[in-house]
Amino acid sequence: MSLIKSISGIRGTIGGKPGEGLSPLDVVKFTAAFATFIKSKNDTPKNGTKSKIKIVIGRDARISGEMMNNIVIGTLQGMGVDVVDIGLSTTPTVELAVPEEKANGGIILTASHNPKQWNALKLLNEKGEFINEKEGEEVLKIADSDDYSFTDVNSLGKVTKNDTYFKKHIDKILALSLVDVAAIRAAKFKVVIDCVNSTGGIVLPQLLEALGVEKVVKLYCDPTGEFPHNPEPLPENLRDIAKAVKKENASLGIVVDPDVDRLALVCEDGEMFGEEYTLVACADYVLSKMSAGEKGATVSNLSSTRALRDVTEKHGGSYAASAVGEVNVVTLMKATNAIIGGEGNGGIILPELHYGRDALVGIALFLSHLAKFGKSCSMLRSSFPDYHISKNKIELTKEINVDAILDDIKEKYKKQPVNTVDGVKIEFEKEWVHLRKSNTEPIIRIYSESESETTADNLAKKIMADIRECIKSQQINA
Repeated sequence: MSLIKSISGIRGTIGGKPGEGLSPLDVVKFTAAFATFIKSKNDTPKNGTKSKIKIVIGRDARISGEMMNNIVIGTLQGMGVDVVDIGLSTTPTVELAVPEEKANGGIILTASHNPKQWNALKLLNEKGEFINEKEGEEVLKIADSDDYSFTDVNSLGKVTKNDTYFKKHIDKILALSLVDVAAIRAAKFKVVIDCVNSTGGIVLPQLLEALGVEKVVKLYCDPTGEFPHNPEPLPENLRDIAKAVKKENASLGIVVDPDVDRLALVCEDGEMFGEEYTLVACADYVLSKMSAGEKGATVSNLSSTRALRDVTEKHGGSYAASAVGEVNVVTLMKATNAIIGGEGNGGIILPELHYGRDALVGIALFLSHLAKFGKSCSMLRSSFPDYHISKNKIELTKEINVDAILDDIKEKYKKQPVNTVDGVKIEFEKEWVHLRKSNTEPIIRIYSESESETTADNLAKKIMADIRECIKSQQINA
């Protein structure tokens, strides 16, 4: 059983003893801690009257979602918090709902790309954005000390259900000037979608119909939470849709993860567009629509492809890289006034809509771009700088000192330019490799990039061998 407490939220496998897995008692504890934190931020009465705290909650379709939803709502009521339950939803939809409801915060019940035995509480502030590191630490401190108190019977929170937010989300996307429904309709796209039997299966068909897509072929769109394959949208998990795109003679394939904040695309020939290039394509489109004389800024994280930098500079804009993590990307986007940003995992952030990764707006931007491009999906992909990222990971055991390993690698490659803003990123002439601890899983991620796929893979293998030597040395000296 696993329970991972971080600023990314509270994530764990369902069941087990309290504190070892994500048990019902753990769900109560962290929900109560978050409610206490939100109350502490809103303890100043307005006009002499203290208003009731309101929190929006939504969930993906994973099997444990209904149980988690019931526990979280009951706990919030017990804390005297009013709840707006938007039901089966997506992460970006909940993010939009929080400010729309003038709520004080939000909770999304999803473990994102993790397998079905996992679930999590993702925590939002009043803007519908993820709480920052300092705020996350405060929530964890409250939980660890059990420093929360439930209300009396006369002050229990009330629950309101609202199932209108998918339509509101789609309407907001359609209202964007960058989204060209007429061009999409004229292109007569035939699209295959894989929604991994989660909430994307509800909202993607609605969005594509509203965008004017001519035909949609559905794979795994029944929101049962029974994932038909590993839900992380990586090439090795997308064989079924690759075959379906070719069989159906479709224009492209669209893949989302269980909470619909990551977007992957499959070209008409069944080849992967490349998760890294989802953001590159959308940014290319957004930057191309800027007025003469305007220079747009873009942001991605240190583990994302340099192709975004190349495309940004082609349009006369400026690029910046943040530490890994959506909250870090958003912080730098605000600081640089970026017009688009995100992460190389297929996460698109368009500030004009909201500061959160959103596969739905990514779909609308990409289809607008492809329609105006007037050629095939594979030809659009070939128009971008061609880099190759090798994504690897090494699973860890509790006794391994990860920080010591990163220090050893940094020392080994001290003659190269090294960035330690987030883990260790080592620059070579035309390549880079980035090592970092995951915030959500007990692993070290190793990302490397080169113009050559073989070189990127070999660089990753070399660094992974170095890491294993460091682990072996630790175990010998223990």
